[in-house]
Amino acid sequence: MRMNNGLLVVAAVFVCCIVLVWLCTSIQGGERTYEVEPQISVPEYRTDAARAIDAYERLMERYMDLTERNLTRIGADIENVARKLESIDGKLTKLSDRMARIEKALGLKEPAPAVEPNLEPKAATQPPKKKSFPPAM
Repeated sequence: MRMNNGLLVVAAVFVCCIVLVWLCTSIQGGERTYEVEPQISVPEYRTDAARAIDAYERLMERYMDLTERNLTRIGADIENVARKLESIDGKLTKLSDRMARIEKALGLKEPAPAVEPNLEPKAATQPPKKKSFPPAM
């Protein structure tokens, strides 16, 4: 029996070793792989032509902004001039009516009817004369 007990102890130790090895490998798990992505960014390689194109685009954007501001300013100036001309036209009409009443009251002459301005250009009735130059010597 002693031998059976010794054999049984050796078999138990052997089983314990196998269980211990199995537990160590199961805890460790399989082979693990990790992906590491660096946070370093490398600037892109740019040719001289690409830099020149970018500079040209920035220049054109600035030019378009400047042109837009100038056109806005010119538009505002034209509106101010148009208002001023309308004001002058109204004052001239009032002045013309007043002068007509004064002339009529004094009996100087018959007031002329108000004439509407003709905005169309007058057509020439005769063609322009050709100039003659003396012959070159």
